[in-house]
Amino acid sequence: MVDVNLIPDLRFPEFNENWNQKRFEEIYSFKTTNSYSRDNLNYENGTVKNIHYGDIHTKFNSLFDITEELVPYINEEIDISRISEDSYLQEGDLIIADASEDYNDIGKAIEVFNLNNERVVAGLHTFLARKESSEVIKGFASFLMKTRMVRLAVMKIAQGTKVLGISTGRLAQIPLLIPQPEEQEKITSFLSAVDVRIQLLQKKKAKLEEYKKGVMQKLFSQEIRFKDHNGNDFPDWEEKKLGKIGATFNGLTGKTKVDFGEGMPYVQYMQIFSNSKINVQEFGFVRVDENENQNKVQYGDVFFTTSSETPNEIGTASVMLEEVGDVYLNSFCFGFRPNSLTELVPQFSRYLFRSELFRREVIKLAQGSTRFNMSKVELMKLPVLLPKEEEQNKIADFLTSLDDSIESIGVEIEGSIEYKKGLLQKMFV
Repeated sequence: MVDVNLIPDLRFPEFNENWNQKRFEEIYSFKTTNSYSRDNLNYENGTVKNIHYGDIHTKFNSLFDITEELVPYINEEIDISRISEDSYLQEGDLIIADASEDYNDIGKAIEVFNLNNERVVAGLHTFLARKESSEVIKGFASFLMKTRMVRLAVMKIAQGTKVLGISTGRLAQIPLLIPQPEEQEKITSFLSAVDVRIQLLQKKKAKLEEYKKGVMQKLFSQEIRFKDHNGNDFPDWEEKKLGKIGATFNGLTGKTKVDFGEGMPYVQYMQIFSNSKINVQEFGFVRVDENENQNKVQYGDVFFTTSSETPNEIGTASVMLEEVGDVYLNSFCFGFRPNSLTELVPQFSRYLFRSELFRREVIKLAQGSTRFNMSKVELMKLPVLLPKEEEQNKIADFLTSLDDSIESIGVEIEGSIEYKKGLLQKMFV
């Protein structure tokens, strides 16, 4: 009788055999890796490339194709003659991150699918597992290592407090459930097609984001201009200082940690960083007494961050593009309220304050070393070039349509990723 525990919930109809259980060490052996840090790597030149564990966490696809990835070289001054031949990657190898601050990333793995005849090694905080058995076909392990059963097994062997780590000895003992090669082939082919769709959508989104970035630069430098409804040129843009077209107001004051978590909605500091428009679904909550003299936000307000760990993020802006009731603004940022929403159209300000020209001037205001701050007084002295209302609306409508397309593709990507997660759970034991 077939053990139902070794049969996946979702299966191709032509297969009915039980899956085989093997220990990791019955399929893979471990080879030596190196410990070169980022300082020993570069993206310009060299003869040997190096996979860094950080890129496994953040960049590389689980089915690793070197022609699709940006992989750094080992610096030429480093003696690579010490690297044994066994340490050079082969197609079918698994590269596993052996350290992480997060349980979700510990033991994250990529399978080497295509090396394009390049010489590559695995580096700092990685294990190199080489397939010693024909029981697993090329490509299948990239999905197998993402399954719930394997991920839970890896999490259980992780040890540490601030930084989690795993050992080859413990990894060697985790169980792998494997079907016959023909079924592996079907699963791999199907899930690879899903991956291709995700990658194509991600590339499409990246290209559209790059196009938007280039168009914004040309629009705000006036290299390209719209025409009015009669096909005529719009008037010249006017230079005005921010302090002349609006006034600032402060965020919440006098609040401690115990005040947050319930009560009235407020714009959170990180909301400003994450998007050029405020998402009301991400409001936090804070207790505010009716007698407190706290400023409330309204449609068209612009919020600027005043503190950041990097100068490039200082003065990041986000705009309130919805009518809201009693909503407050958190500290570590301040509000800017235009005198007129026809002089400074809210949808236009969303892009104006994130344009390269404006950001370049804001970054100059950053002061500090380990943490950077910005004076709102100095920010209000900055000049901005403003077109008339009709041209502002044309610019805003065009850029908003691009953002809508980018967001739509993002929703498709998230949907495809969730679909794949469901498949991984149902197509594997």
